[in-house]
Amino acid sequence: MTKILTCEQMRDADEYTIKGRGVPSQTLMERAGKALAAQAEKMSGNGRILCVCGGGNNGGDGFICARLLRCGGYEIDAVCMANRFSADCQIAKDNYVAAGGKVWTEFPQKEYSLVIDCLLGTGFHGALGGIYADAIHRINDYKKGGAKVLSADIPSGVNGDNGSVEGVAVKADATVCLGEIKAGVYLGDGIDYSGEKLRADIGIAVLEKEYATIIEREDVANLLPKRNRNTHKGSYGKAAIVAGSMQYTGAAYLSAAACLRAGAGYTTLFLPKSILPYYVLRLPEVLLQSVCEGEKFTFFEQDMEKLLSYDSIAYGMGMGCTEEVAKGARYLLENYEGKLILDADGINALAAYENVAKVFKSKRCDVLITPHVKEFSRLSGERVESILQGGMYAPTAFAKENNVTVALKNAVTLITDGERVFVNVTGNAGQAKGGSGDVLSGVLAGLCAQGFSTLDSARIGGYIVGKAADIAVKKQGEYALIASDVIEKLGEAFLSLRN
Repeated sequence: MTKILTCEQMRDADEYTIKGRGVPSQTLMERAGKALAAQAEKMSGNGRILCVCGGGNNGGDGFICARLLRCGGYEIDAVCMANRFSADCQIAKDNYVAAGGKVWTEFPQKEYSLVIDCLLGTGFHGALGGIYADAIHRINDYKKGGAKVLSADIPSGVNGDNGSVEGVAVKADATVCLGEIKAGVYLGDGIDYSGEKLRADIGIAVLEKEYATIIEREDVANLLPKRNRNTHKGSYGKAAIVAGSMQYTGAAYLSAAACLRAGAGYTTLFLPKSILPYYVLRLPEVLLQSVCEGEKFTFFEQDMEKLLSYDSIAYGMGMGCTEEVAKGARYLLENYEGKLILDADGINALAAYENVAKVFKSKRCDVLITPHVKEFSRLSGERVESILQGGMYAPTAFAKENNVTVALKNAVTLITDGERVFVNVTGNAGQAKGGSGDVLSGVLAGLCAQGFSTLDSARIGGYIVGKAADIAVKKQGEYALIASDVIEKLGEAFLSLRN
């Protein structure tokens, strides 16, 4: 299990380890420097190394790293423009000098194969200026010139909680998170700036129980049971996909096809009668039902009653943001007793035409919402900027307040029921196209129909869809990847759990 901690949680863990466990802070710093040095050896190619240090504990890690590399026979320089140092950093700096190292106060006019960024740590917030901004520009210039860049804990200039970059930040090839993974290396711009994400166990004890965890292959494999031979289609539930309009015929197809691949026993596609003929031959395994006349969804209670016997319903994909769609969502929330996935226009219409808090309070079903950030902004009433700056806070608070499961889609997906938080890191930039969310909603409906909770369905579905995209992108590339490619690789993604 890989934990993801906020900066405050990491500080608390540091303090507990030092004061509660009696581990000297210099011991932790020595371990951190050793971990950095070990990674630097892998990346340097035996070339000259530059370690850029600040005056805080991150800089102390750097001085220890530089000392160990120097003693190991590497050609290394350390540069530091700080004029004030934390107590531990001062000790580390003095030990580096005692070992024969020189501390440059300006960048040496030399070429380097590796630059180690130990300038700023997770305590940094805001925009950089002055000598620190200049130092970051120099580090990035080395990278442009062919040097590798290794960051300690988090790239300097990246917010440790939300990954935001206000101004300049180091663009690392790899980041060694010391102790535990910091949220900022996966959120916001941090996912791109941090490069390869590595964790070094330096013996910090984490007591906090509310940390987030990365969804890993073993987690998903353990959630999925092996199917018994003595079963039938009724054993794996009935899923309903309510989707589509004349304008968005593809959304219904993608969701229904993905639902089939997720293993539901029955998949029924409910859509406006006028577009039903489009699907007769395209989806032979799917049952088709019309829910209204015309080209768009129109609310009729007698049509909606057909849905109440299903184990899961995915609602909203490609339906259009109309008051009729909002009425349908409210009807399901108030009358349905299974598992309801609200996506796309199901979310947008609810936000536009209903009192969100009121309808969620009166709901009778288990609800999983799958918004991207703008949809979540409409639903929650929070500004997009506030949601992004809050890191993991906004979806967790919304889920807890409304007793729903949230899968907030962005570069990574934050999945929470208000108590537990999971981060799905599978997937790639090729999914940033229309139809990707429809695939996820279909997979979630298929999993919920089989009896998985909304939280476990989101964990499994998020991982599987991202994994399928990662398999598909190897052939198609990120520019050419489309949602249909992902559906075609869902089977391989499921099989990867067993291999």
